[in-house]
Amino acid sequence: MTTISLDSAAPSALEVDAIVIGIVPDDTGGPSGPGLRAAEGAQDLEQALDGRLAAALKSVGATGAAGEITKLPTLGGLPAPVLVAAGLGDAVDAEALRRAAGAAVRALAGSGRVALALPAGSAEEVGAVALGALLGNYSFGRYRTGERKEPVAELTVLSAAEGGADALARAETLAASITLVRDLVNTPPSDLSPEDFAQIAARVGGEVGLGVEVLDEKALADGGYGGIVGVGQGSANPPRLVRLSYSHPEADKTVVYVGKGITFDTGGLSLKPAEAMDWMKSDMGGAGAVFGALHAIAALKPRVNVIGYLPLAENMPSGTAQRPSDVLTMYGGKTVEVLNTDAEGRLVLADALVRAGEDSPDLLVDVATLTGAQLVALGTRTAGVMANDDDVRAKVVSAADRAGEPSWPMPLPPEMRKGLDSAVADIANISGDRWGGMLVAGVFLAEFVPERVKWGHLDIAGPAFNKGEPYGYTPKGGTGAATRTLVQLAEDVAAGAL
Repeated sequence: MTTISLDSAAPSALEVDAIVIGIVPDDTGGPSGPGLRAAEGAQDLEQALDGRLAAALKSVGATGAAGEITKLPTLGGLPAPVLVAAGLGDAVDAEALRRAAGAAVRALAGSGRVALALPAGSAEEVGAVALGALLGNYSFGRYRTGERKEPVAELTVLSAAEGGADALARAETLAASITLVRDLVNTPPSDLSPEDFAQIAARVGGEVGLGVEVLDEKALADGGYGGIVGVGQGSANPPRLVRLSYSHPEADKTVVYVGKGITFDTGGLSLKPAEAMDWMKSDMGGAGAVFGALHAIAALKPRVNVIGYLPLAENMPSGTAQRPSDVLTMYGGKTVEVLNTDAEGRLVLADALVRAGEDSPDLLVDVATLTGAQLVALGTRTAGVMANDDDVRAKVVSAADRAGEPSWPMPLPPEMRKGLDSAVADIANISGDRWGGMLVAGVFLAEFVPERVKWGHLDIAGPAFNKGEPYGYTPKGGTGAATRTLVQLAEDVAAGAL
């Protein structure tokens, strides 16, 4: 298990396996053109190496560009045998520090002790370096039988910043919760059925002091949760609805989160093509994010009440599966014509959104790996944010930005509602128009938001799962996307900002 600590010692005196510094481009020029320079935190090392550090790095091609990692042997010039220079780019902000720390630590997998001499002159910077390092150190090895490089065993953030210890502790809390989410997303569906997920949520939630309620398939049917039951009825693994709750004795506001929890999505009878199905174990990433956020909130203890709903189902084709043209009666009584069984996430969310209204939320936010259209519109790293209130949408985007999770505000065009008209039910689950699928899904969900409740919706279909190579502190596979945003939102509400 990795440990992390804070130390104000000079990096040149540390006997560790590697020291990480930051470098930035230096455009002042000179006879050999643009150069680079060491960032704050590395001055002691520059002196110990007789001012030759920048020249040595430039000689092996380092530029200081964001994401760049350069390793140098210290050849006895320092107690540490290896120096790692992490490019910070031109804008050295909290996210640049998180990404640099993550990339550097990942490059040092297998090391015993690593010290981070990145810029950390403030508590915010300490937290950024610590969180990036911990997230970059992530490894999912549950199913590997051969030899593999273990994560770095000991991390040390070098700083004497006031408030640094509290920032470090917060980073540890966030990293533990995001690791929980990543592990769930990476777990194959054979080992993470709706019942499995519910049991984990109940056990872990109980351990951190959350209130836990789980509805099984009988309770869901008896309670009228037609969306969750309909999506899950084709699977041998029945659905569940988990309610997690955190309460603060001095809180006067309540935030409710709802996370899509499709533990595997074949598309149902509207079967997905093979190339679109192999990563559908990640279709519970929204429920994972809500669970992870509640896990962190229980430790951080903001002055706000927070409730999380995890509607969990496996969308499978079988003789008992729902059919295109079936009509479901949702929780609360509204009817939905299912024209495409692969538009299932909005069905389970709709039940939970209506149920959430019974908690009288001051803010209701759902998060879901909802549409392929999100990837078409915004790519793999940027979440789409919609809302029924312009101020809420702006504040969700702001919270995501401060948490280091890219997002973009999107509209809910009212004219798109007509495309969801059904000939036989109150609403259809898809539109006959192929365009704007991410927005259509948001318009559908808005129909189930309780009246006069401020609501936001995050589509994280791309950001929740990285199919490409690792970058910054983001691994291949499950990312834990939106967990930090939800935590930040809860803290914003506690601070009176929402």
